Amino acid sequence: MDPSKNSPLSRLFGHSPFKALREHIREVDKSADLLREYFDATAAGDWTQAEALHERISACEHEADDLKDKIRLNLPTSLFLPISRSDLLVLIEAQDKIVNKVKDISGLMTGRRMEFPPSVQRPISDYMQTSIEAVHQARKVLEELDELLDSGFGRDVSEMIEDMVTELGRLEKRADNEQIAIRHRLLELESELPPLEVMFIYRVIDWIGTLSDRAERVGSRLQILMAR
Repeated sequence: MDPSKNSPLSRLFGHSPFKALREHIREVDKSADLLREYFDATAAGDWTQAEALHERISACEHEADDLKDKIRLNLPTSLFLPISRSDLLVLIEAQDKIVNKVKDISGLMTGRRMEFPPSVQRPISDYMQTSIEAVHQARKVLEELDELLDSGFGRDVSEMIEDMVTELGRLEKRADNEQIAIRHRLLELESELPPLEVMFIYRVIDWIGTLSDRAERVGSRLQILMAR
């Protein structure tokens, strides 16, 4: 029996390094779904539920960090991979930044018990949903990687991945446009709101957009990988 098959690295990666990437992106994706629930709880003024959801988001972030550290610590430079070691590490880092920002959003909103003005509540909810959909799309792209590799980067699968990455870019662009519209609405409300509160609202709006930006970056890294 080959002892390497029972090593921690073998159990982590299985037959493909993308097994570990998929496990990680699923924790990231789970945190994004929890953020949707979190936002709904805050909109309803249910801070007990919101705080519980923030704790669950934090647990996802810790689990994602553990997976990231296992990959980094157990990935020798001599390991044969269908992609380079550096590409794998860049991908895992891009994914990890998404869950970190999800935790930042729920943490800031929980700490300040933030509530958005009624007139922008729905636009911000829609904007958040777009960014969450971008995270879902990034997960779907990663989950197709094994099929892509099995096909030897065949044309049909490669084109399918390209289409999925294109959709990811479309979602990121939609989030950008929604952010611009929300900023315009907030500009009209600034004189009616406490200046410090306005500052933190803008910060959360920026961070929500960061989710779609970072999800799109995962897709961009995949495009670079496919081009090599």
